[in-house]
Formats: sequence, C-alpha cells, structure tokens
Amino acid sequence: MGTRVRRVELTDMADELVRQLTARHGPLMFHQSGGCCDGSTPMCYPRGEFRVGATDVLLGRVTGDTPFWMSADQYAYWRHTHLTVDVVPGRGSGFSLEAPEGVRFLLRSRLLNDEEWERAEAEPPLPTGAETTG
Repeated sequence: MGTRVRRVELTDMADELVRQLTARHGPLMFHQSGGCCDGSTPMCYPRGEFRVGATDVLLGRVTGDTPFWMSADQYAYWRHTHLTVDVVPGRGSGFSLEAPEGVRFLLRSRLLNDEEWERAEAEPPLPTGAETTG
C-alpha cells in the first residue's frame, strides 16, 4: 500500500524551532487537545512530561521522531484535514516550550484532496495512546 497519507508537517521555521528546543530540552512531543485554554494551539512538551490518553490519536511524526498527538474528540472533527504547524511572533498562554521564546506554534489546515482522502480511508486506523507510548 505504500506510505500513509501525511496528516501533519511543519513549516521550515517551525522545524528549526523544534530542532532548537530539542537541543535544549531533549526529545519532544506535540499534543493538540480539544479543550479550553489553548485547545486550538498545538502544545509542545518534553517527551514524557505530558501523559497521552488511551484514546489520543498519533497523527504522525515531525522533525525526525517527534510525535504529534491529537485528542480523539478533536480528531473526529479534523480527520479530513492536513495540518501544518507554523510559528508566529507573540506569546501564547500555556505551558508549551516555545512560550519563553516570544513566539507560538499555530496550526494551519487544508482539506485532504480526493486522492489523499481515499487513501486515508483505506488505511488501518491511526495508532492510539492505548497502543503505543511514542
């Protein structure tokens, strides 16, 4: 079947920031929740300092081996989209690692095209927190 449809990627600026944060903090992870308090902002944490829920969905890996997780409820709404993590000036609220840098991560999205959607629907389900510790 080939490789999975890519559901998440980073802009060059976001990729560079993740590399800098990784050099400073060690392996990282992203989590996109559906809740309040930055629920629409991808949060970046040192890997292992945020506990992934059993139903959270692993959308993919960015910048090498950095997992990008999304809550199951949020994924139900976003499953038909491709996400691009960007970085913009300004300080977001929350505990994401980029906050002290004076920037914040931001999601940009587009609908999967017809070919991507057909492939995605034919693929096995994405891994969940119950299946992996990634």
